[in-house]
Amino acid sequence: FPLNPILHFEMERINLIANQIQPNRVSAKKPETVSITDNRNGKQYELALKNGHLLGTELAKIKDVNGDPMRYYDPGYTNTINCTSKVSFIDGDKGILEYRGYPIEQLAEKSTFLEVAFLLIYGELPTKQDYKTWQRKIMTHTYVHTDVSQMMKSFRYDAHPMGMLVSTISAVSTFHPEANPALAGQSVYNSIKIRNKQ
Repeated sequence: FPLNPILHFEMERINLIANQIQPNRVSAKKPETVSITDNRNGKQYELALKNGHLLGTELAKIKDVNGDPMRYYDPGYTNTINCTSKVSFIDGDKGILEYRGYPIEQLAEKSTFLEVAFLLIYGELPTKQDYKTWQRKIMTHTYVHTDVSQMMKSFRYDAHPMGMLVSTISAVSTFHPEANPALAGQSVYNSIKIRNKQ
């Protein structure tokens, strides 16, 4: 029987996600490589692939007569990836945006902000008990200093919201100098309490 096109697309997505999550799925007998012949000098190169992608460092192994590495030119980034992610998947041409394998539409309709935050950090939606614990932890860090509230009131009535947000976040950081690694040293990351304040 021929495959339903939607089912075929979903199978491709499942394989793509599986390759990102389990990069060692490729058989150990046959390494994942691509062979390239440089027609300028006849040299052959065996370049390694990582999860089906050719890394720029591999392409740089091909040198010209001056010893300069080969560069890849892709105007508009039409066939270039700058990263792979286990957190999100985006295919703009097909209108797909997923977080941890869940379509954004499903998360927007059926999950709360805190549930999605838990998903992004821990990789799965919370159980009822996880959610109660998570919500309690978050709510203990929602205090806003009255000086920050006063500062926010000082913005002009027509100030752009993004400028207000950036300024406010910067101002909040001044109320917790003990959490600033530049002032307190890198050991601040050893304290869960201070780390959670950030």
